[in-house]
Formats: sequence, C-alpha cells, structure tokens
Amino acid sequence: MKPKHKRLLFVLGSLAVMGLAATAILISFRDNMVFFYTPTQLNEKRHEARFDATRALRIGGLVKHGSIVNTPGGIRFTITDLTTDIPASYRGLVPSLFRDGQGVVAQGVLAADGSITAATILAKHDETYMPRDVVDALKASGKWQGGAP
Repeated sequence: MKPKHKRLLFVLGSLAVMGLAATAILISFRDNMVFFYTPTQLNEKRHEARFDATRALRIGGLVKHGSIVNTPGGIRFTITDLTTDIPASYRGLVPSLFRDGQGVVAQGVLAADGSITAATILAKHDETYMPRDVVDALKASGKWQGGAP
C-alpha cells in the first residue's frame, strides 16, 4: 500500500469516527431537550402528527385571574397568553410568589385532556421580573403590556 493510500485511509477513518461521535452527541441532546411553548403555540403543536405528547415540555404565560384552585392533592390553575388558555395542575410546594396575573413557567407533560401536569413551577422573583421566554412570546403575539423586562 502506498503512503498516499495510507493517509487517505487514515483521513476517511478519522471522518467516520468524528461522524459517529457527532451523531451520539446529537442523540443525547435530543433526549434531554425540553421545548418551551406559549399556550397558543402548544395548542397548535399538539394537533401536529409529529408532536410527541409524552416528552417533557415547558409552557410559559400568565396565571389567569381567578383560576387558582387548591385541591387536596395540589393546585389547579390556568396558564394564559391572553389568547389561549391551558389548564395546569401541580402537586407540591407552590412558590410563595405564585399568584394571579403573574408570569409563570411550568415544566411537565401534556395530559390526554390537553392540560399540563407540571412537575416544576417557576414564578417571578420580584415585582418587575418576567421570564424572558414569556416576555418574548407576549411581544411576538402583540400582547405585551409591560415596559422593558
């Protein structure tokens, strides 16, 4: 075998190994990705054939006024982007700043009835903070009523 052929074989082998490594990394990222949706985006996406309802997702919006209901097993509330409402339930300690009209991001799974079963709730931490994803989504929908985030 000529040295030129050996170098070519080494380069091709190296490219194959790098391709396999890149594929393994991308597959591991795909398994750990959690997508963020607004209620309107989630309502549109869940009707698509490619949408995997079993995957964890994050939904952000505002807690709809008057929607918080304490239940023996936790709370139920509605997340809204002022266009679409998505009911949510959560079992666990509720953040002390969680209340009507505040920005919230819930991470969980989509239930068969279209509601969110949240495993984690993130509420704002001061009176001017709004989660960046929620602000961007409200601005994109033209519903943003606040100042600079």
